[in-house]
Amino acid sequence: MSEQKDEHRIRLVLLDSRTLFRASLSRLLASQCGLEIVGECGSAAEAQEILRGSPVDVVLLDPARATEGGADGFLSAARRSGYQGKFLVVADAADARKSAIAIRLGASGTFLTSEAPDRLVRAITLVANGGIWLDPAVIQLLADQSVYRPLQMEDWKSRYLLSDRQQKVLLGILEGLTNGKIAANLGVSESAVKVTMQQLFLKAGVRKRSRLVRAVLEGSLGEQADRRAVRTSR
Repeated sequence: MSEQKDEHRIRLVLLDSRTLFRASLSRLLASQCGLEIVGECGSAAEAQEILRGSPVDVVLLDPARATEGGADGFLSAARRSGYQGKFLVVADAADARKSAIAIRLGASGTFLTSEAPDRLVRAITLVANGGIWLDPAVIQLLADQSVYRPLQMEDWKSRYLLSDRQQKVLLGILEGLTNGKIAANLGVSESAVKVTMQQLFLKAGVRKRSRLVRAVLEGSLGEQADRRAVRTSR
């Protein structure tokens, strides 16, 4: 029975140069059912050693470590070494810019240290299962830098062919809201939200929420919409 439970644990590596913070985070997460701390370290090189020797589902790291070890950073180096798991950035609000860079390098989300511990467990679980957890501050920064181009309303309306409802549903998805919460915010049914989500999936050429968010991050949603506009224009 215990072996079966172990199989379903999410295996974590903590990569953070702040020793005290890392130790506190380790104690917190080790006490949570379904989570297992595989290793703790303060540098990208140490993390690489752990990843080479143990199966890991999610690496929790501070944003500065994402770019450690070269121009393309630890995330890219870990991928080249064969790591197939996920990355979740744990950062302060002041680190939004570095967090945005980590997202661009392939992290699956950002979590603010000011958030409640139970939300961190939710974020880890979501990311481990292929989802994306984004803090609104990072979303806004990406939009301000024109990295997150589809978040600019005028582009959505005039270039990417998204309706007002599609815009609002997409924003809800990017903020990590459930279908029910999005529906309540818009004053529509959950089935209406699901229909709109399917429309967004079609525009982005994806089938899952996480893939949709990644498409927006990479700008491919706009590219899909542009191609669609060309095909349907007369």
